[in-house]
Amino acid sequence: MPEEIRAVPLDSLVSDKISYGIVQPGNLEADGVPIVRVKDVRSGKIDTSDPLVVSREVEQKYTRTRLRGGEVLLTLVGSVGEVAVASEEVRGWNVARAIAVVRPSSEVTAQWLRLVLSSSAAQRYFGDRLNTTVQATLNLKDVRTLPVPMPSLRERDAVCAVVGALDDKIAVNERIAATYERLLQCRFVELGLGDDPDGDSVIPITDLITFGPKLGKPVAAEPVYVDMAALQANRAGIPSWARREPKSGPRFMNGDTLMARITPCLENGKTGYVDFMEDGEIGLGSTEFIVLRSLPGVPSELSYFLARDSRFREHAIRNMVGSSGRQRVSAADASNYTVMAPDAEQLAAFGKEASATFAHMKSLESESRTLAALRDTLLPQLMSGRIRVKDAEKIVEDHV
Repeated sequence: MPEEIRAVPLDSLVSDKISYGIVQPGNLEADGVPIVRVKDVRSGKIDTSDPLVVSREVEQKYTRTRLRGGEVLLTLVGSVGEVAVASEEVRGWNVARAIAVVRPSSEVTAQWLRLVLSSSAAQRYFGDRLNTTVQATLNLKDVRTLPVPMPSLRERDAVCAVVGALDDKIAVNERIAATYERLLQCRFVELGLGDDPDGDSVIPITDLITFGPKLGKPVAAEPVYVDMAALQANRAGIPSWARREPKSGPRFMNGDTLMARITPCLENGKTGYVDFMEDGEIGLGSTEFIVLRSLPGVPSELSYFLARDSRFREHAIRNMVGSSGRQRVSAADASNYTVMAPDAEQLAAFGKEASATFAHMKSLESESRTLAALRDTLLPQLMSGRIRVKDAEKIVEDHV
């Protein structure tokens, strides 16, 4: 780091002591207080679609971490190092024990601290200090001592603006994709597959979709692997995956749908559509997935919208078995489901529209990954002063 850029401990830039939240959730109440958990913080955002709600009596003991909006949240356990800024939407919420609440002082903005905490330098700093005896855990003491680079206010604002332009473009792509999905969900409803089946046109869903299709072993030494965390609760895209030596797990290929079969992931809507691999390539996923594949002649996207359909999901949830907290639905039970036979012309029209739309969504997802990689490359260089803001602005302009 250049000498002119000073660095100070994070703890010196906060208006209140950095703390973690509720230790014991206690009684759950429908009209209680929502809390943010580790699983809710991902890719710089807070998922508010299915919060844990705790009793007001318990929450009242943790007023220090009650959110007022503008705090920076950092995950401390499991998926350590996820960062997000608390928006007005979560004002009045609280956080779980595995979340640290960082309230910026007047000397620094939440946006700057978010960038610092999510930077590669900070992530390495945290990674070197993890306790991994049971599961990855970050101590608050190490969070408080994190060195935060503090160039001039003007420079910090300029860096935030440059990086913010990339984040804004990614957000626009996500909104477009979300709109596409809502429109296609309406087209799916028009097919009648979400209606209660009645009359002579009732067919088993297996006339349209295969559950747990058979595939050969992956050819690649390290095939694509998708874990549960990669699936989104309300979007088709699978934004991240890994490659690893082949082990057990369901096999899938482009055009398949991955649906969580275990609680609470099934109830939360964890589902994804595979479209990011090479043609003919075979990947592996978590053993807690069910793979759905449309039969020949049926639009591949139909399996995804079935997996998102409320009536089908209710059916799958009703058929979960197992001990409390570890219930699962089998592929066989999920497939024991009937629908109204769709009109052939309507089904073909749906397939044509869905194919074109998903192709554009794939393009948007790919662009967003490129923008995120550019952001993650530029950020440490901007913070360290190795690259000038003006130079970064020109690079960003070429991409947005």
